Amino acid sequence: MSSVMKASTSGSSSAPVAHNAMPPPSTAAAARSSRIAPHSHIKGLGLTPEGFASTDAAGFIGQTNAREACGVVVDLVKSRRFSGRALLLVGAPGTGKTALALAISQELGVKVPFCPMVGSEVYSTEVKKTEVLAEAFRRAIGLRIKETKEVYEGEVTELTPTESENPLSGYGKTVSHVIVGLKTVKGTKQLRLDPSIYEAILKEKIVVGDVIYIEANTGAVKRVGRSDAYASSYDLESETYVPLPKGDVHKRKELVQDVTLGDLDAANARPQGGQDIMSVMGSLVKSGRTEVTDKLRREVNKVVKSYVDQGVAEVVPGVVFIDEVHMLDIECFTYLNALLESPMAPTVIFATNRGNSLVRGTTDIVAPHGIPIDLLDRCLIVRTDRYKEAEVAKVVQLRANVEGLKLGPGVLEHLAKRGHESSLRYALQLLTPASILSSIAGRKQIELEDTSEMGELFLDAKTSAEMISS
Repeated sequence: MSSVMKASTSGSSSAPVAHNAMPPPSTAAAARSSRIAPHSHIKGLGLTPEGFASTDAAGFIGQTNAREACGVVVDLVKSRRFSGRALLLVGAPGTGKTALALAISQELGVKVPFCPMVGSEVYSTEVKKTEVLAEAFRRAIGLRIKETKEVYEGEVTELTPTESENPLSGYGKTVSHVIVGLKTVKGTKQLRLDPSIYEAILKEKIVVGDVIYIEANTGAVKRVGRSDAYASSYDLESETYVPLPKGDVHKRKELVQDVTLGDLDAANARPQGGQDIMSVMGSLVKSGRTEVTDKLRREVNKVVKSYVDQGVAEVVPGVVFIDEVHMLDIECFTYLNALLESPMAPTVIFATNRGNSLVRGTTDIVAPHGIPIDLLDRCLIVRTDRYKEAEVAKVVQLRANVEGLKLGPGVLEHLAKRGHESSLRYALQLLTPASILSSIAGRKQIELEDTSEMGELFLDAKTSAEMISS
């Protein structure tokens, strides 16, 4: 057992109750708050076992043909018959291209790396354009490492820091230790932990009701998810709920750590300088990005291969999503051809909203979607359609449910009409400011006057362009 950890076993009936311990709530009001991303409701393509798209499933609404086509691509990737190819999503802005790319990643697996980027990101003064693309590809290749460790695992039932006088100062107090109660199906255990572990708990934003494990030798803390006893009645949530762990709190457990080749490249590329003041100052003025050499990548690949051969790790190819791919130039497109043919290439998805346009970096090559023909020939092209008004209404209602917003009479119809006339994104962007306006007015739901006022304050692109040109 680690010197930073002292554990004492106690029964569930005699365990002391912390000041912040509480029974599982019946509603989602006390659920752990987290940032809600724009596509957090997307859980997959929403296909039947036969490969047909359901009307609205897995958080996806509409885009039936595109979802079914992407389902075929998922089958090709899983059967390892998509190497050397790429998927190109073509459609107007706000038609679900990013959502489709994310859904493909979800269908391939929950832990599959998803690395999104925009074509214009390659134009950096710090590193070469091709280096940015290589980094993105490496970040999309995962490495799953398995090892058996001694851990304390369970649902947090108590989290009580104990303060004492700070010996280094006459003022204030410092945390001397923290008491953590962990519960499994088999029993409970109370741990007396070092303050450094309490800092790690705060960094992971762990609260009572979370399922965690603590490594006995290192004191590393990992949040697994929220206990399913706290699960709400929502069909879709950004939170991950997990069952109560089985067995004893103190156990030997096979842990799976997920890293990417990009993480390994960055860790080995960072030079370890001295501890003197000149070394510290030198590290502060250095560029934030370090260009990784091909030699270093080959060395990392050798180590990864040895781990795979020993059965300690497995390679998990992920998904690279390059939005606005027409922003790349001829040098980048040529490099992409080489990256697609590499042995450990991830699944590559492009997206564009352009028709026939000039290939950047050239003066006379006009190609479909601004992509050279030699790369375009490697792509399977899928079109996304504009959302109908009824589909916009369903998406708005879904996002309102995910964000915990209540819509008053006529609000959904008004937002659906505005979204159909302008764009789906515009309708979704009005939701949160309208909810703020309604809360200021003391209302518990968004009313029609809130969305109408937001529509006057924040214009859509078509209206603003007409006002400027008139």
